[in-house]
Amino acid sequence: MTTTQRWEQSSSRTLEVDGSAVHFHDVGSGPPVIVQQAFGPLPGTTAWLTYHRVLADLAADHRCILVDYPNFGRSAAREFHEPVHDLYVRNTLAILDELDLDTVTLLGVSTGGTVALDMALTAPERVSRLIVGGCSASTGGDPYLLAPAPTEVGRLFDECQSGPPDLGAISRLLRGIVYDAGLIGDDLVEDMYKWRLREPEHAATWSRSTIVPRSNLQALSTITVPTLVVHGRFDRMVPLEGALMLLGHLPTADLVVLNNCGHWPPFERPREFMTAVRAFLTA
Repeated sequence: MTTTQRWEQSSSRTLEVDGSAVHFHDVGSGPPVIVQQAFGPLPGTTAWLTYHRVLADLAADHRCILVDYPNFGRSAAREFHEPVHDLYVRNTLAILDELDLDTVTLLGVSTGGTVALDMALTAPERVSRLIVGGCSASTGGDPYLLAPAPTEVGRLFDECQSGPPDLGAISRLLRGIVYDAGLIGDDLVEDMYKWRLREPEHAATWSRSTIVPRSNLQALSTITVPTLVVHGRFDRMVPLEGALMLLGHLPTADLVVLNNCGHWPPFERPREFMTAVRAFLTA
């Protein structure tokens, strides 16, 4: 077992929220940062996977709480019929209460960014700063002027999710998420495939659930905490115009665009991602 694998195992925690197990990692010490999981194939996409390349740097002087969503990672399968990000926010708030954390910095790309924004609207007194990217403001997405909807990665997810476990569909989805497909090794694709075979209830529960759309765009103007948006130039899930849309609605937001980068900036360009994050956290 590698040092990283031992670190992943030793930091693993589970909390029961409304009768359902929610998995998270608790690593490092210092001011707390809640790290929200990104979007990807289920159930194998974990917060650890999408942030492990920046975690040693961030956890050197911050307490990092990495949250897995229901139906993803090591959290339990859970059926829902609501704006799904509201469910994720409730889980996060339950973890904060369990750990006796009052006010925190929220960091999330992809779905994690939408969850962070939703939490800043739902419980603004618990949020001191926001770091988001690769995300929409709203459950169900925001309207684009130029990009088609659903976007390429959205279509690949539907292809992956709508049928039985398929190694090729998982590969296409993972390699569509990043700009450099070479970062996705065959071993990761195989692990995702085996996880889907091993825990079919996660995909089945997701298929029975209903994501109820809700727009949060107009409410963004009420978020006044310092905010950083870090977005991949070649994001094929949330196009760059999505970041510009956030910039137009968030009154305190700054934007950093990473070239040659897709939907998972901390996974694909960890050094540059952390350079932007560190500048923001120390400002």
